[in-house]
Amino acid sequence: MAEQDRLGGWFGGNKADKVQEKVEQSVPKTSGAEQDRYGGWFGGDKVDRVKDRVKEAIPQDFRRGSGAEQDHYNRAFGGDKLDGISKRFPQGSGAEQDRYGRYFGGDKLPTRADIERRLPKTSGAEQDRYEHWFGGDKLPSRADIEKRLPHTSGAEQDRYGRWFGGDKGPSTEQLNESLPAGSGAEQDRYGSHFKPERPVLGRIGGTTSTVGLIQHAILPSFGFHGGLSLIAYGLGRYTDTVEAKDWLWPSAQVANAWWSAIGAPVLYEGLSLPAAWDALSYNQKLLLAGVTAWGVRLFYRVSSRTLRRGKDDPRYHTAARKQPDFWNKAFFTMFLPEALIQTLISLPVTLPFRAPVASALASPFPEALAISRSIAIFLFGAGYALEVLADTQLEAHSRKSNDELNSEGVWSIVRHPNYLGDALCHLSFPLLLFGAGQMHPLTLLGPVANYVFLRYIGGDRENEASQEARYAKASPAKYRQLQQYQQTKNSFWPSPAEAGNKWLWTVAAVGAAGVVLERSLTRLL
Repeated sequence: MAEQDRLGGWFGGNKADKVQEKVEQSVPKTSGAEQDRYGGWFGGDKVDRVKDRVKEAIPQDFRRGSGAEQDHYNRAFGGDKLDGISKRFPQGSGAEQDRYGRYFGGDKLPTRADIERRLPKTSGAEQDRYEHWFGGDKLPSRADIEKRLPHTSGAEQDRYGRWFGGDKGPSTEQLNESLPAGSGAEQDRYGSHFKPERPVLGRIGGTTSTVGLIQHAILPSFGFHGGLSLIAYGLGRYTDTVEAKDWLWPSAQVANAWWSAIGAPVLYEGLSLPAAWDALSYNQKLLLAGVTAWGVRLFYRVSSRTLRRGKDDPRYHTAARKQPDFWNKAFFTMFLPEALIQTLISLPVTLPFRAPVASALASPFPEALAISRSIAIFLFGAGYALEVLADTQLEAHSRKSNDELNSEGVWSIVRHPNYLGDALCHLSFPLLLFGAGQMHPLTLLGPVANYVFLRYIGGDRENEASQEARYAKASPAKYRQLQQYQQTKNSFWPSPAEAGNKWLWTVAAVGAAGVVLERSLTRLL
């Protein structure tokens, strides 16, 4: 219950209604604003009459607007009326297409049809967006696309088939014919480099490594020379002739070269002799011809000298020869060591035939160099001429006089021109292989071993030691000539003082003639 009902008796009991009416009459009927609350200060109840007088005093042209800028300054844009201004305001929505519509189509936006014409009709994918770059404004038809798409499996033989056989890949038969029939080993892959018709089988398998070269090239060569040395030892012991090993020196190297080039292919690969010869390259044939010419000449020289003398070479009449067990030790002290040396010296004429792939792969320059071949032929020609002239002049001198030492002809260049010529011939073999792109570094052991043997083991050192011992006893005059000869001429290599020696230039001319001859034959053949 409200307080006015509970305590109504305190204010007059039942006269509360009358009090309420009086209170309502004293409550102001206006809004409560200052002009209504304090209106009495300016005229009391005459406010309404004041308002009417104010309205009458306001001029007719007073602004009736809302007070906004367009109402305050309407005359700045078109007089006192807002209608002129409204014509200048945009009628659009304010969006960019309404505000900048005139940029694209005047004061009016493009119609729906204009917009639709500019919008793409495709999916937005690249083939639709850029199709006019390749085929006009229209996409290619399904048939056109199918013509451009490959019809093969996508494998390399199908994608690049036109590179080898037109637009169509080779047939199965053609592929089988072009595929190698070998196992994939080096002797099958590179066999065509050295024998175009038949794959090389036994000579080059497993020879690319050092162990393989030792197993398939060096050890068989040593076994070849060792076997021949054993035969020579038997003949020498039977005839009591140590010089039998000198017969073997040139002949064994030539035999090993021919066996490696022709014999092994014929025996182990079933080739005929003409086929084995045709399988050799020009440089291999040239190498084989060179070592044959060197060996045949030297063999003839040694054998004819032995037969004419009728006894063993004086170089081998040593104190050891008088020992009763000399021949029991001779094989291991003389024959077998020379077999090992011959194996090393013959490397340039056996390794290219026994291991052609390894030689080609290990060659510093796999492509042929004509200048290297020319230098090799020059050295071989000069060395061969030096050997021939030395032996011929020595033989002619020995027929005329046996009391004077020969120092004329090529013997005026060095004391041992025959050994120098031999060294030049063996040096030419690796150079020839170098020019052919088949010089394995191991072949350099050949001329090095030959030089060491001729200089320090069985060549000029052994020969001069024997001469000094013999001349000191039998011919003191010849011994003095030998001593003077040793003081004026070098043993092996010519001194600079021999630059004007005519025999030196004669030998060089022979070497140059060999180069010209070989070039001419090459052009003719």
